[in-house]
Amino acid sequence: MRHARYAIVEDDFLQKDPLVIRDIGPWDQHPSVTNDAEAVVQDLKLRLPPGRRLFYYDSEGQRDEIVIEDGCFAGFAPGGALP
Repeated sequence: MRHARYAIVEDDFLQKDPLVIRDIGPWDQHPSVTNDAEAVVQDLKLRLPPGRRLFYYDSEGQRDEIVIEDGCFAGFAPGGALP
């Protein structure tokens, strides 16, 4: 099974800033980050210690948050401003 393709945009792990990724497709060959969020979270697990947030730019350039609870995908939240 194919999974979403994304690029890491911001990753200042030492500062515990949010991890930011961008969906890069191509969407006729791969699911979007939105549609494959569970696999994306699992793929990035080592970069997402408890409390670190994950933001993403979707296939249309909209920034939103993938909510993570107990190391697993738990839903989405509006992107808003990065902390």
